Amino acid sequence: MATVNFSVPDEVKAEFDEAFGDQNKSSIIAELMRRAVRERHLRIRRERLFRQLSSARGNRPSFTRAEVRRARAAGRP
Repeated sequence: MATVNFSVPDEVKAEFDEAFGDQNKSSIIAELMRRAVRERHLRIRRERLFRQLSSARGNRPSFTRAEVRRARAAGRP
């Protein structure tokens, strides 16, 4: 198991100690780190998908307003 040292503002440490004073702080920090890694991977995946969708939109055919109106009206009673 690795040992990690971080510097945090005193008020953050005080709030953390108050909120989690009776719990294993190492396990809480480890879970927060796991969550941060998952969120980072998810953010990267979302950004990649967004770029793919954005580039795919540029390849769509464009239609005039009149063509859209005709297509909407086609087959309607």
